[in-house]
Amino acid sequence: MSRTREPHTVNVRYRTGASLAGPSIESQLLFQACRWFVRPVAKVAPINEAAIRRAAMLDVAAGVRPTKGIVRTAVTLPGFDAEIVRAQGASSDLGRGAILYLHGGGFLCCGLNTHRPVVAALAKRTRLPVMHVGYRQLPDTDINGSVDDCFAAYTWLLENGARPDRTVFAGDSAGGFLVFATALKAIEANVQAPAGLVGFSPFLDLDCATKLAHANAERDAFAPVSALVEIGRLGAQKDGVLDTSLSPVNGNLAGLPPTLLFAAESEVLRCDSELMTARLCDAGVDCRLQIWDGQVHAFPAVAPGLPESRAVLRTVARFVLTRTAPAGGVSAAAPLRA
Repeated sequence: MSRTREPHTVNVRYRTGASLAGPSIESQLLFQACRWFVRPVAKVAPINEAAIRRAAMLDVAAGVRPTKGIVRTAVTLPGFDAEIVRAQGASSDLGRGAILYLHGGGFLCCGLNTHRPVVAALAKRTRLPVMHVGYRQLPDTDINGSVDDCFAAYTWLLENGARPDRTVFAGDSAGGFLVFATALKAIEANVQAPAGLVGFSPFLDLDCATKLAHANAERDAFAPVSALVEIGRLGAQKDGVLDTSLSPVNGNLAGLPPTLLFAAESEVLRCDSELMTARLCDAGVDCRLQIWDGQVHAFPAVAPGLPESRAVLRTVARFVLTRTAPAGGVSAAAPLRA
């Protein structure tokens, strides 16, 4: 099996130290595939209604891929679908602990089928039920509409036995945006925030000025910053002006729970994770960020079978189980271990 390199960190509060091993062979192959095939396509592909409708076929195509060792229960909510995923033999009792998973895809593609492998991996590692949300996306709604759907899913969880102090939100890319936006919306609505937040390469700042000027704008193997700019234009503009108040990095962060973030060293959305980490720390919120070398954007969700992804998912499972532990078990107030 390929050896994996430990992540380096960006703040003295984080775990330090790194091995001398480089990225796994599997990660190197994925990185080059994205660099030479995915990014060139993303760079020239238009982002308009017709293209977004075509992109929806990605989730349809992913539906033919079997996922073993899990049980799925469909959930129908107003305007969108979700599913509860749990490992075979695991309890379906939401009150014992649960994960709300919000998939990525730039608010315009992907869904329950594309992200079921990472959801299944979390369900198997934690033995907790995972609510996987197929929220509405562009062009059927704007980013606010996506947030509303995710909050509705959280409300459904609570109404069906889940406890906020034993629920963790997790998501990748645009889903990472929704993780924070949903938690902030809950606080604004006087609904108890979840016990923890997890983000894989989250997109957290709709203002892309910093990202456009960053060296990673050209190094990112996955997608160009121009695509992020266009997503903001389509999903968050009011009268031609970007509504930056929607960006989670600009929210009132003090009420958020402990947070665990992951990013790739060369991806442009590393900027957002670093900015959010700094602002969470300033707000007094316990936060840890791991930055991994030689990986692509949202690698644990894109390819959960990679050696590095498996290492990340083990860390996430430990975090989730710590945050959702009952009184008398592992302390729910225990400090993060990243």
